[in-house]
Amino acid sequence: MTPTSDPAGLVRRTSHGDVRGVRERGVAAWRGVPYAAPPTGARRFRAPEPPRPWRHVRDASWFGPAAPQDRGQFVGVDASTPTDEDCLTVNVVAPEGATAGSRLPVLVYVHGGAYSVGSSREHPRQGETLVRESGIVYVSVNYRLGGLGWLDLSAWSTPERPLESNLGLRDLVAALRWVRDNVDAFGGDPDAVTLSGESSGGGAVTTLMTVPAARGLFHRAIAQSAPTNAVYPPDVTRRWAGEFLELLSRHVGDDDLESTSLDGAAAMLERAPASAIVRATAELQRRTPDEEPGTISLCPVIDGEFLPERPLDAFKAGRAHPVPLVIGTNDREGSVFTGRRDILATNKKRIRAIFAATRKKSRKAIKAQYPGLPERPAALDFGGDYTFWFPTVKVAERHAVHQPTRFYRFDAAPRILRVAGVDAFHGLELWALYDRMDTPFGWAMSALGGRRAFLRTASRMRARWVEFVRTGEVADWPTYDPHRRRTLIIDTVDRVEHDPRGERRRAWQEFVPHI
Repeated sequence: MTPTSDPAGLVRRTSHGDVRGVRERGVAAWRGVPYAAPPTGARRFRAPEPPRPWRHVRDASWFGPAAPQDRGQFVGVDASTPTDEDCLTVNVVAPEGATAGSRLPVLVYVHGGAYSVGSSREHPRQGETLVRESGIVYVSVNYRLGGLGWLDLSAWSTPERPLESNLGLRDLVAALRWVRDNVDAFGGDPDAVTLSGESSGGGAVTTLMTVPAARGLFHRAIAQSAPTNAVYPPDVTRRWAGEFLELLSRHVGDDDLESTSLDGAAAMLERAPASAIVRATAELQRRTPDEEPGTISLCPVIDGEFLPERPLDAFKAGRAHPVPLVIGTNDREGSVFTGRRDILATNKKRIRAIFAATRKKSRKAIKAQYPGLPERPAALDFGGDYTFWFPTVKVAERHAVHQPTRFYRFDAAPRILRVAGVDAFHGLELWALYDRMDTPFGWAMSALGGRRAFLRTASRMRARWVEFVRTGEVADWPTYDPHRRRTLIIDTVDRVEHDPRGERRRAWQEFVPHI
């Protein structure tokens, strides 16, 4: 490419064609860049394939469509955001002056949303503050969601119509390969990639740390509020898939399509509108918490090949990828899982079902940690700790034996959140890390004061994250180990505590000893 064809310096060459970005707000950005072919038609429910090359310079000034998703149960993207199965794209934000060969550290972010909602465009300016402040390269990823990406339909596979498992994870591996092969063109260093994610995105991170195909594609990892144990064997996931197929047959409304045979199920899955798949998935997701409390029907599956074993077992045996890890949760993970977001073990029926499989002595110890259980708010804290906090502790203590691991708890919360009784809820740290406080919700959180203190906390948090992205270490943050359990408490005044909530941790260890 000659200089005259790119006077603004915003055209970059990728493995599949040239893309033209934009320069705005002090950064350069390339958005909606395909990293895989559209997973449509015969490619639906198949592993991602490389995109078809393009000849002309592709406009990369705006985001690609979000993955198809239900907007009812969780927040997800708003009604004005286009959705399409052709959603496998990445976005790159780099410093204005970054060029090929700049070799800047790279942060790859996987959005959360219970593996069912969200997108890389949900907060369009996310990552820009980190890039402006620190000079790193930020990459965000779209991947298949819901039934199109996180149900194990492989039992209905036929030679004529193969169906593969762990499609969402496979998408993320394909995106990481794209980063490895292309990020240098945008100024990034393919040998200094940090994989990060929050909520189900964090769960994808800890799972990918045990996926053989992901080895070597990232060099550091950050998992925020991850449901690290929400990974199940095929006998469980295929039961959910069967239930999904029954629901889908009702939503399709075509007498020629049915799910009782392999050929019929394959035809239905290929021909069903994406909207019907989304509706059937949403119905399944609403049922699961009551039918099998403590589980999440959209999840990675231990298929024995792509994901050979339960991630927590791999961490214990030292078989996870040998990369430094930052991992942690927020003070009260379960406090906002109410109403339409009520998917955790946060009501009497679900808690009693979990208790039924435990010993009386361990139940008594757990109840002592949550006075008032099974009533709320104790039930919300129990459910949040069951899904997020305690499994995260187990990943930290196991990985720390083999690789440098840093553990945190995010406690910072503006006064209005404390008055409302939600405190540092699930996902709140994203408003600090990604500088979202100038959004309408960010300003609303400042209504009763505390904005300046929260912004100062946010600045310190970003500085630590960037130091880790740059070096794999953080000077003022000691590593975690199963003995001292030094934990960074991120609050108005940051501090390091030894084994915070240690009594609660020990109670959980007796309550679920095989986690």
